[in-house]
Amino acid sequence: MIQVIAPGRLRLAILASGRGSNFDALGRAIKRGDLDADIKVLISDLESAPVLEKAKAQGIDAVFIDPRAFGSRDEYETELVRVLKAHQVTVVVLAGYMRLVGRILLDAYKNRILNIHPALLPSFPGLHAQQQAVDYGVKFSGCTVHIVDKGMDTGPIIMQAVVPVLPDDTGDTLADRILGEEHKIYWRSLQLLAQGRVYIDGRKVLITPPMAGGHTHT
Repeated sequence: MIQVIAPGRLRLAILASGRGSNFDALGRAIKRGDLDADIKVLISDLESAPVLEKAKAQGIDAVFIDPRAFGSRDEYETELVRVLKAHQVTVVVLAGYMRLVGRILLDAYKNRILNIHPALLPSFPGLHAQQQAVDYGVKFSGCTVHIVDKGMDTGPIIMQAVVPVLPDDTGDTLADRILGEEHKIYWRSLQLLAQGRVYIDGRKVLITPPMAGGHTHT
């Protein structure tokens, strides 16, 4: 059984490719005092990503790293890791980051890269998970926070939330309701890390009880 990280305030890097709603939600949790963490850097692979401007407006280092400027994914991720290390990042948070994580980043932050997926994994991995759920006709979907491994949405699961699929749902309406749950369980999962309560046993994640007198926020 392996402890993911010892208890202590997390130094986060957020990797994002879009508008940054989970970035916003994590920032709010930190300001409320619910999440013992600081966002040290926001990195995007898209120069036009709105989340870059959001980070700058909050005084957070916002870095665009263009994958096309590198000859390979390994070279791109080597630069990514350089930036992470320069900011002394302890945990990497994927928040709408639309690239598969490769071996360089995985090796540098083994078991300390988290992602959130808008489905109840292992169902509906990959893109358009909400539309996949609607098309399949499931009665429940949701979201999953997991530790990133070399597969696509295959890593050990920390937390899940269930969202009913309504008869008249579209992919978009379901996505909106799932997003509301994402904004709740992502910071809670990270807070478990900050408390040193997350352990991996094979592909299972075990959460230990909170310390007496400590902040739980779960």
